[in-house]
Amino acid sequence: MRKTRLSAVSLLAAGFLLMASFTGAGADPAPPSGIPSEAAASAVGPSTVATAATDEASSAAADDLTGDITFSVPSGTFQGQMSVSLSTQVNNAEIRYTTNGELPTASSQVYSGSPLQFTTTTQLRAQAFASGQAAGDPGTAVYIAHSFDATHDMPLLVMDAYGGGKPGRQYEDVATMIMEPQAGTTSISADPAVATRAGFRLRGQSSSEFPKAPYRLELWNNNDKDAAYPVLGMPAEADWVLRGPFTDKALIRDALVFDLGRAMGLAAPRYEFVELYLNLDGQPMGSDDYQGVYMLTETVKDGPDRLDIAKLGKNDTQHPEVTGGYLFKFEWFAADEPILRCPGAPANCWQDLEVKRPKTLQPEQETYLAQYLLEFSNALRGPNPSDPQTGYPAYIDVDSFVDMIIIHELSRDMDAYIRSAYYHKDRGEKLVAGPLWDYDLTFGTGGYFNNTHAHGWQFEQVRQPIANDWVNRLMDDPSFQQRVDSRWRELRQGVLSNSQLEQRINQLSAPLANGAQRNFQKWPNLTDWMVGPFITPTANTWQGQVQYLRDWTFQRAAWLDSSGWRPTGGVARAPE
Repeated sequence: MRKTRLSAVSLLAAGFLLMASFTGAGADPAPPSGIPSEAAASAVGPSTVATAATDEASSAAADDLTGDITFSVPSGTFQGQMSVSLSTQVNNAEIRYTTNGELPTASSQVYSGSPLQFTTTTQLRAQAFASGQAAGDPGTAVYIAHSFDATHDMPLLVMDAYGGGKPGRQYEDVATMIMEPQAGTTSISADPAVATRAGFRLRGQSSSEFPKAPYRLELWNNNDKDAAYPVLGMPAEADWVLRGPFTDKALIRDALVFDLGRAMGLAAPRYEFVELYLNLDGQPMGSDDYQGVYMLTETVKDGPDRLDIAKLGKNDTQHPEVTGGYLFKFEWFAADEPILRCPGAPANCWQDLEVKRPKTLQPEQETYLAQYLLEFSNALRGPNPSDPQTGYPAYIDVDSFVDMIIIHELSRDMDAYIRSAYYHKDRGEKLVAGPLWDYDLTFGTGGYFNNTHAHGWQFEQVRQPIANDWVNRLMDDPSFQQRVDSRWRELRQGVLSNSQLEQRINQLSAPLANGAQRNFQKWPNLTDWMVGPFITPTANTWQGQVQYLRDWTFQRAAWLDSSGWRPTGGVARAPE
């Protein structure tokens, strides 16, 4: 097995702790009572009703995995012993097979015709050979052994690492299955809606050190390449994130922000709540392998069913192709290469800007994007920053920046504007704020940069040196302040009204009631004031945690109502 262990990643710098086209969530549900139709697509999580298109995509991926081999028992879970026979329609061929994760070769074990017997989780891989040469496509089936059964009212994600232990930052083999509720329930023994080879690894920064760890999950075909499966009503894809709410003891902070953002018009990932079983030790999966409630979430990436922007190729180095699409994010003190360096004077510059797309940034593309952002930064400092021709409106989609600021300030995100702060620029278009990402340290959770207080401005928090001062400069402009204030008052009559905020919180939390009880039996931290390095609300019950989220949100909204969206004590700036 390929294996990399993760060393501690909690870092302190400058005296501060360092933290670590998208549409509505799944299929469009009917609008909840009291929520206008224009917000309906983002009001609740995805539907699990399969469409013909998702069935076809799932079948195609499953057929590709089995190739030209017929397995007498399809991929799934089992208790006790599993017996599997193999056959192929390849003429005049023998079948060779492996159970160690590797594709069979001409020297692998020959299948004798008798059923194969398994008592532990097994990745059975087979290939037809004719005259000593591989013939037809290889096939794989995965079988997860378990020593118990359990019934759940939420979707199950069942993963087994073949005894490989907890992964580090490199992808490791993991058998992966998803069981969807039928008539309201499902179980470990149910037929999986998805059963495939996959790789998983740790993700996140501080959160990766929690016992309830977050993971990246990549669904694989027989060649360790992406295999696109539709998952729980979401469009077929290979790349997913498992977010494990741990500091967020209401379990729904990320989901709430994603839903609100989409209802306002911002890009945000689809998601679905699942309960995770993860077996790492090589024995049949047991009840102690339960890991709690997770969000299975789309990754932030370009693509027609994710962020639908132009794909930049290596030869797209001239206008107009060079103008997009780009996807990048600020990761304060944590950016990975390629990092976009600012070509301007230090007083006008940014730092910690990580380019996500294109994956390989050509010199001409780097120059174009850096110059574009520098001109935007300079426009913010010009004599007439709000001028449509020479000021910031010439460079950015102002409405998206307004809505992003409202989301960040309402939730009082501890990492607002400097961590997981995504922006994108499509070909021939202006810079757009989003997609939204990473909102577990919000709504009274976190503790750094005053973010647990329901009053005060998050954009005014002085963090020197800061990744960028774009929002600070925008909020120093009276015309931009007025736009934010007008938009806030508009939203408070609709999607951000107290009644609609309460309905969203209720609708997100209601389906989790039983899963939350199981989650906190596994992870009993409801009354812990500190979770790792972060301040968190305390309550005797999960319902009390949800009530805290509800109360804090209303208090925060009331303070924003009274603020007029005017800075209170001078805007934090990067050093001049």
